[in-house]
Amino acid sequence: MMNRESIFIEVEELVTKMNNANLRIFDTTILFFRNETNPETAYEKYLQAHIPGAAFFDHNDFSDPSSNYEYTILSGPEIVKQIGHIGISHDSEVILYASGVLPSATRAWWILRYAGHNNVRILNGGLAAWVKAGGSLEQEARQYKSSNFKGSIKSDMFANKEEVMNAMENSSIRLEHTLPLDMYEGVTIPGSFFFSVMDLMEEMNTFVPNDKFVPELKTETEYERIITYCGGGIAATVNAIAHLIAGHKNVAVYDGSLFEWMGEGLPITKKEI
Repeated sequence: MMNRESIFIEVEELVTKMNNANLRIFDTTILFFRNETNPETAYEKYLQAHIPGAAFFDHNDFSDPSSNYEYTILSGPEIVKQIGHIGISHDSEVILYASGVLPSATRAWWILRYAGHNNVRILNGGLAAWVKAGGSLEQEARQYKSSNFKGSIKSDMFANKEEVMNAMENSSIRLEHTLPLDMYEGVTIPGSFFFSVMDLMEEMNTFVPNDKFVPELKTETEYERIITYCGGGIAATVNAIAHLIAGHKNVAVYDGSLFEWMGEGLPITKKEI
């Protein structure tokens, strides 16, 4: 079981830490709904306004460029190298936040924990919470000095398609579909249970209080392992974190999720919407 306070930080506490020399703050925003009428990139949004001192966490830099599927995790050694490159060392206290959508930050948290950096938390409420509390903003691009990070990869935090295939026939493993059913036209992996990520967020940027999900998810601790999935392994990290808080220790995110599963023509079922 992980304590909520070891995963999330509230804005009032962050304010007291702003002058700490080992603090590393990152804007982890992903813009999920870009279109031709709104072509702004996440980095351009960061430059418009961010928490003073915060650098930009570019998810593309942590994604495998050779993959057919967006945001597929880099290899372990490359992840470790990139973490050091953006200025994180073992002594760093890392705070992650997003402007708008919490899953951007939970995905970054999952990546850093996967690589072995444990002193990392997510600003609950993101940039909106910082502004609401009266925090100042800046537009200057920031970048921390590169450091030497020696990771310890926790490979069981991500599941691949082969493990998911096996889990379909294993009643001791819970496959959890985390998206609303109207997405992907009701397509799901056979044998999946459902728990919508929307039930874990308020206004898309704030993680709900524990009493909103712990009583229900505690009943899932009977499973040996829980694998959450979504479209591309991002929203599923919110549910994975919820399971950790609820007391489950063996939780993974299916990294490829439905992008890969459907792209590879693997078995699907369709639920009525």
